Amino acid sequence: MRIAYLDGSSGISGDMFLAALIDAGLAPKRLLEELKKVPVGFYEFKRTVAMRRGIAGSRIEIRDPGQHRARHLSHIEKLIGESTLSVSVKERALKIFRRLGEAEAKLHNQPIEKVHFHEVGALDTILDVVGACAGLELLEISELISSPLNVGGGHVEAAHGTLPVPAPATAELLKDIPIYSSGVEGELVTPTGAAIVSTLASSFGPMPAMKVSRIGYGAGEKDFPRHPNIARLFVGERAEIEQARPQPGAESEEAVSVIEANVDDMSPQLYGFFVERALAAGALDVTCTPVQMKKNRPGMLISVVADPDKCDELARLVFEQTTTIGVRIYQARRKVLQREIVTVETAYGPLNVKVAWLDGKVVNAAPEYEDCQRVATERNVPLKDVLLAAQAAYRKP
Repeated sequence: MRIAYLDGSSGISGDMFLAALIDAGLAPKRLLEELKKVPVGFYEFKRTVAMRRGIAGSRIEIRDPGQHRARHLSHIEKLIGESTLSVSVKERALKIFRRLGEAEAKLHNQPIEKVHFHEVGALDTILDVVGACAGLELLEISELISSPLNVGGGHVEAAHGTLPVPAPATAELLKDIPIYSSGVEGELVTPTGAAIVSTLASSFGPMPAMKVSRIGYGAGEKDFPRHPNIARLFVGERAEIEQARPQPGAESEEAVSVIEANVDDMSPQLYGFFVERALAAGALDVTCTPVQMKKNRPGMLISVVADPDKCDELARLVFEQTTTIGVRIYQARRKVLQREIVTVETAYGPLNVKVAWLDGKVVNAAPEYEDCQRVATERNVPLKDVLLAAQAAYRKP
């Protein structure tokens, strides 16, 4: 399955997305054939190569020699609806403009039918949106994935005056999408770019495992100091990562999250209850270490080891069940020995022993505590005798 990954570290605009598609192999002639299916009249389509902080990228400019006019959503929907574009391209383009209309309507407290598109109603924006949808189809890209988007900072001049970055429409379109600002003064994500990516991208995050065949570079209009204004589009096939199968007795390594909190005002009774709740919630381990706190108070360091996908849930549990008002979270590597449960026969009945292997050799064998505790209670015998019996049974030739 062919996929595309968008690197949004320089934000995204409609013309940058279109330029990246062309740079990644979309034939301009085929694209123009698709754009001509939209009855918008005469315009100029210009492709050049632009340098942005030493990196070359395609630059697309669509110029309308006529007088720019604002359009209603219904006008744009009619243009696209009456075109001879494929059904899928029409549906995607209309969905993008519908999102734009909903964002503008909310911001201006107007029915969507009465919203005037100013910048996003321009001819170049219509062709950017249609071109993005058609380009993905022509390149046979079935899924678009994006990184978090760098929105920039400062202010931008728009039809409604000077606006903060991200502009209100852009911010509305990027709700529930990971965004950040690297401190670049300027508008890096435009409303058109936000609408295209927020509508067409299936997910946002790190680059997936893929075999990259083409990389497209789309240059933005501005050239920022010390920041290459380039959008990169990686095109290729999904790749399956083969996990190495551990050899018998080999150790395995995994990434874990460690959540820590220092407390000096908590009852030990609360800690015991917290441990039970944390283990029930999926914690891999919970420990408590005596520490010396500020103001010469004795305290304890609570440490929770967890799978990364359980980190947020367990951090919340620390806040709920302990008296701390802050936690530290960091990633760590954990090596784990291969282990198995062996059942041994003893004078007290069958008991389980956990056996750990390293390089094909047994390095540890420990009776399962809960098993031994249960038997000691049922038979009214010392727990230490049951533990010794389990150890002896395992080591018996």
